[in-house]
Amino acid sequence: MFYCGVRMGQDLQEIIDDIAREMNAAPDRGQVADYIPELGRVDADQFGLFVALADGSTYSAGDADIPFSIQSVSKVFTLALALGKLGHELWSRVGREPSGQPFNSMFLLERENGVPRNPFINSGALVVTDAILEGHKPDAVLGELLRFIREVAEDGDIHIDKSVAASETAHGDRNMALAHFMAAHGNLRNPPALTCGTYFHQCAVEMTCRQLAMAGRFLVAGPGSPSLISPKSVRRINALMLTCGHYDGSGDFAYRVGLPGKSGVGGGILVIVPGRASIAVWSPGLNEQGNSQLGTLAVERLAAKTGWSIFGGI
Repeated sequence: MFYCGVRMGQDLQEIIDDIAREMNAAPDRGQVADYIPELGRVDADQFGLFVALADGSTYSAGDADIPFSIQSVSKVFTLALALGKLGHELWSRVGREPSGQPFNSMFLLERENGVPRNPFINSGALVVTDAILEGHKPDAVLGELLRFIREVAEDGDIHIDKSVAASETAHGDRNMALAHFMAAHGNLRNPPALTCGTYFHQCAVEMTCRQLAMAGRFLVAGPGSPSLISPKSVRRINALMLTCGHYDGSGDFAYRVGLPGKSGVGGGILVIVPGRASIAVWSPGLNEQGNSQLGTLAVERLAAKTGWSIFGGI
């Protein structure tokens, strides 16, 4: 069978294997996120890649079954929950524009009166978490998040790493500052410590590349993909992943890869090929923008070799 210029089956597996060999041999692997001590202990030599096609077939290479902290990739799932609960009302509290700033920057937040640029930078994600937390206890919100992720992944063995959550809580002063600043502008409805605590646990969800790629299928919107949110929300989340999913590296990722993607400082990236595939890649070493250095290169290679791009052939 041919699929976007590439014969599926052995050929795609060979492509993935070749990419994994190249990544494993790369001398510069980036730097792990040691400002969160638990993440700083992760072996930077690891690399995993998993592709889940819309037709149900899957392909993997490397450390695709080793769990890692998904960190900001979790923002995709909380955004899906928030849009389901609040719909268009959410956008009165958070924007939809790229920030062009680091993920934890306060610069634009100060200039724009406590309204974050988009839901994928830390301040925006805090507002999204605050929105779904309102009127509920943190355990209930985190339980709902885990149930949603487990359902879309079709895997009940997905949990929060409590040691990572504790490490983030102990070193989360900057996120607390963002939360307090937004609270001062009336854009946080819960106590900052409560919202931040929930957010830290959300980021500490632990998944493998296999689980993450399978979970991402709800954004593929192809035959056989889970249909747990509206097509309108799928389109909007993918649009935001393309324009904002890699912080101040989002434009470069769109240029190099041409697909919606969301990164996390744990080294994971979820990439969506609309109507075709969900891709998860993991390599803990980060580039200067806080995105996986080898993960970005790997999906660039994959997009080039398969021709997968929302902008047409490469």
